[in-house]
Parts: sequence; C-alpha cells; structure tokens
Amino acid sequence: MDRTSSPAIFIQRLNVDLEYVEAYVCVMDRAFARTSAAPRMVERARELLPGLARHTCENGSAHGAMAEFADTETAHFLEHVACELMALAGSPRSLRAETSWDFATDGPGVFRVRIAYDDDLVCLGALQAGVDVVEWLLGRSDEKPDIDRIVASLVAVRRRAE
Repeated sequence: MDRTSSPAIFIQRLNVDLEYVEAYVCVMDRAFARTSAAPRMVERARELLPGLARHTCENGSAHGAMAEFADTETAHFLEHVACELMALAGSPRSLRAETSWDFATDGPGVFRVRIAYDDDLVCLGALQAGVDVVEWLLGRSDEKPDIDRIVASLVAVRRRAE
C-alpha cells in the first residue's frame, strides 16, 4: 500500500543510444529533491542493497559513497541504485554513469541520469525498478522492494535477449 498517490520522482522520458540510456528524472515533490530529506535512508539502503557501499563517485565524499548518498540529489542516488541492480543482474560494475541537470532547458526538478549499458533492456528495467526502490527508501511507499525478485526479472530479460 502506498503512503501517497503521487510519486516523489518519476521517469519523464528516456533516450537510448548505442552506448547509453538517458533518463529524464522528474523530482515532483521538491521536499525530496535531496536524499537528506529522508531519515535513515542510507541505513535502509545499506541493508537493502549492501553493494552500494562499494560504489565510487567522482563528485563523492572523501568518506565514501554512503556518506555521499546521505546528502545528494535524489536523481543521483537513483543512478547508483539502478547501476547496483544492473550489477546484481550480471552487468559489469565498471559501466559508467552520471547525473546532470539543466533546469533552464528541461524544466525545474528534471535531472538527466545517463547510464552506460551492456544490455539496454536490463538498464531500462533497472531504472524503473530503481524508482520503486528509491520511493521506498524515501518513505513514500509501504511496500518494501523484493530485490531478489527484481534481479531475477532483470536476469530473465537478459537471457531472453541472448
């Protein structure tokens, strides 16, 4: 059961090219523009996706990725969640990703999350599942994401493409 009928974030549109998926992520609820708006989010994220602790970030904190995640743009955190889901489904951890924004061009609260992929459908699925994970971590959903089920569905997508 959802705590609210409208999401804090959603994917507005997607572009897929030969190397990257670019998601335009809209942060609808400005109160959740940064991860620091959600108490215990990092602790819950570490429990749900322990591999996030191994992530690196070029603009990250000197204290590691989890310290960065405690106060970063929510769309940037979605980038890392999607990459972690992809890695759990068999994608290389070396794939690059970045989050940027141009509010003058794209509109207020719209971020560009760009992720390299080895399988475009796995990347697309990880982004969509990542939105659900982030919504739960923000405390916007009562339904805890089933990471094993999400990963199994991403692996199945990869296998169908082989």
